Amino acid sequence: MAYGPPASFREAFTSAQPTGPAGAFAPPPPAPLGAEPGGSLREAFAAAQPTGPQAPFAVPAPAAAPVPAARKGSPIIDPGLQPAAATLGLAVLIALAALLGRTAVVVPTLLLQAVTAAGWFRLNGMWPARQGIALAALGGFTADAAMLAAGGGTAPAVLAGTLGGFFLLVLILQIFRPSNPDERFYALTVSASATLMTVLAGAYPAAATLTRHGWSTGAVVTAGALAAGAATLVSAVPRVPAPVGFGAGAVAGLLCGAAVGSATGLGLDGALVGLAAGACALVGRRVAAYDFPSRFVHFTAGIAVPLACAAPVVYLAGRLLAR
Repeated sequence: MAYGPPASFREAFTSAQPTGPAGAFAPPPPAPLGAEPGGSLREAFAAAQPTGPQAPFAVPAPAAAPVPAARKGSPIIDPGLQPAAATLGLAVLIALAALLGRTAVVVPTLLLQAVTAAGWFRLNGMWPARQGIALAALGGFTADAAMLAAGGGTAPAVLAGTLGGFFLLVLILQIFRPSNPDERFYALTVSASATLMTVLAGAYPAAATLTRHGWSTGAVVTAGALAAGAATLVSAVPRVPAPVGFGAGAVAGLLCGAAVGSATGLGLDGALVGLAAGACALVGRRVAAYDFPSRFVHFTAGIAVPLACAAPVVYLAGRLLAR
């Protein structure tokens, strides 16, 4: 007697199974005799692998780091006409204040010293350098205050004493600065030179006390400052070669000094003061254009350094002519 489901049930179950290629539950056909088991699986895996030069599990090579483009061209970028016009405007303020006396000329000189300190640090690639800027500006302010407190003939001693004291202070601060020796030496150099530039810009109040019979009050400062501003503006004329602009600026300083000299009693001495101040202003403008400066440098060092460079020359020329 056979055991199992009735024949009618088996027939119904068999007829319900899917047939053909869509039969998900159809058993695979038996492998032929002598065939290696699992061959069809390996063939399917091999067919699924990508072909071509790329390996199946190859790790992509990392992208090469971009190489920074080298700077090309001249390291000299002229500050342009706008900073030169601002230099002339500041020179006019100094010249008008000089007509009122030494105390009045200190006010625009303070502005000149503050802009010089900030621009000199940025020109030398150190920014932000708030402590160095504040120290250099403080040196200039101290020199101005000391000259107001002292007599007119003691300006060289006041400037030299201020420089000596602030050089010592800069040296002490850099010695105890936590940095490597190379960076410390560079910071010391920039801080000392910024202090020198800022303090020497205080020569305008010192030159305002120089006088001789027939000279107007502050005549030397008026001639020197206006000549420096005029030379800077003329040399900034666009599309003019640098040597031509330098020569034209020097001539402009000479003529401006002569014109102011005839109006203030300096006479031909005003032309000499104007030539010296204009030449030094052009040197300062060239310095402010060095090493790919930014727009910030143009509107700080490009404005102040020409007048700061002209200040000690104005004092020396006026002192020699006042004898």
